[in-house]
Amino acid sequence: MSLARTRIAARLLAVAALAALTAGCFQPMYAERADGSPALREKLMGVEVPPVDKNNASREARIQVEIRNALAFKLYGNATGMPPTHRLVLRFSTTRSSLMLDPNTALPSSENYGIDAQYNLIDLATNKSVLTGSTFSRVSYDIPGQMQRFARARAFRDAEDRSANEIAENIQTRLASFFVAGS
Repeated sequence: MSLARTRIAARLLAVAALAALTAGCFQPMYAERADGSPALREKLMGVEVPPVDKNNASREARIQVEIRNALAFKLYGNATGMPPTHRLVLRFSTTRSSLMLDPNTALPSSENYGIDAQYNLIDLATNKSVLTGSTFSRVSYDIPGQMQRFARARAFRDAEDRSANEIAENIQTRLASFFVAGS
């Protein structure tokens, strides 16, 4: 065997040995636990997402319902979870800004919509905050023409929905990280 082939074989053998040594160190996040502790799925199902506290029929209430529904689906897989062990308190604010203006009409042709959210996870057994954080989402949308006001309204609503879903995804990921790593 040539010297080059021997070196390649030795490197491959070293990589295989390292892979074999570390193979037992990794466990999928959502896997069932062998030690009997609750799986991540069960922990996430124990997070209570409170109902909407905004004024009825307001745009903020619709966005909060959208965030709540997206979080419920991501945490529980359906509308309700298990008996709650934690409560998630959400606060958010929204922004809207024009990105591009039509040079002929000086009206916006592209806008940016954003949500800034703060969340607080409270352990119901001790009534103490165990996790606080903030997240944000920025999405852009095009306005297809100033004469198409229904298309503009629908584009704006779609941007709200996409932004709310992104906020829910960010919070769910952070909660999963907390329940797995404890920090």
